[in-house]
Amino acid sequence: MRLSRTLSSYIGRQFLSSFLAFTVGLILIITIFDALELFRRVSVRQEEIAYHAVISMALLKLPTMVEKAIPFSALLGAMFAFWRLNRHHEFVVARAAGVSIWQFLAPPIALAILIGLFKIALFNPFSSAMLLKYEILEAKYIRGKSSLAALANQGLWFRQSTGDGHYILHARNIAPRDMRIDKVIVFLMQDNDRFIGRIDAPSATLEDGFWRLSSAIVTAPNQPPTRYDFRRLPTDLTRGNINDSFAPPETISFWALPGFIRVLENTGFSGVRHLLHWHAHLALPLMLAAVVILAATFSLRPIRRGGAAVMMVSGIGTGFLLYFLSDVVYALGVSSKLPVIMAAWSPALITSFLGIAVLLHLEDG
Repeated sequence: MRLSRTLSSYIGRQFLSSFLAFTVGLILIITIFDALELFRRVSVRQEEIAYHAVISMALLKLPTMVEKAIPFSALLGAMFAFWRLNRHHEFVVARAAGVSIWQFLAPPIALAILIGLFKIALFNPFSSAMLLKYEILEAKYIRGKSSLAALANQGLWFRQSTGDGHYILHARNIAPRDMRIDKVIVFLMQDNDRFIGRIDAPSATLEDGFWRLSSAIVTAPNQPPTRYDFRRLPTDLTRGNINDSFAPPETISFWALPGFIRVLENTGFSGVRHLLHWHAHLALPLMLAAVVILAATFSLRPIRRGGAAVMMVSGIGTGFLLYFLSDVVYALGVSSKLPVIMAAWSPALITSFLGIAVLLHLEDG
């Protein structure tokens, strides 16, 4: 029997309404706890920070929380929608009319895939832009970092605050192994962005607490250039945190990640973490579809057999177990213990195969 459009839209509405309800509920809970954690982190700092700044940080982080909650919302929403359809015997009536379980699941699976595509194509660019603003405020108000570094197609740009101003450093080439930068230009600023000089150097090396510029030429307004064998510039960067100063993958749009990865690799830095994050985005629609199938294996059990509550709890527990295993696989991918493709796609594929196998057993076994 062919599934009617009316029944398809009804099943789809049931899943979508449950998905949105659980998304809102999870986001409210996560936002409350995240705001409390931000207030706790702010309270331990000596500087007084306005409450509205903390609330702004929590709101800027909210879209990222929505992204993280989507797989859980899909699982819980699908389980609740299927349980309600089963409890009211609507699933039994559909089966008696000749509708197969695969036809019954087609609307929510299609909606899950569309949600995944919407998330990576439209919502992620907005979320990453908001998270980048959050990272800047967190660095300013909580971590107390006074240095910001960024990679671009033209090399490294770096801003460092000093006692009476700041400087902006640009380097064309980077050697991460030796922490050496080449073709260095430094713009010295004072007070309210008042230019007070420029330093040119063929290379600079990162030492403990400063950049060591070799053969530096210092140029100041109305003064002749002065050459130094070496010149020191104070910096907060260390060999251990220079990679972390660059934009994390969560703050970069899905569409901009491939270009940023090329820049990273061209400058000598590893792009594994960003490439893995990009593939994880691509795997999301498959993961959401797999989560819907997994929810059906726990929620579409005949009510007369009893144990519905146990099956629901088992389904939620299985979902959290899969999330934990996905994090483990992701960590192995970041550390290059697993290939990027395997680390990004294996959780979605394993969840899909597991759900399909159980449904085949229930349907035909």
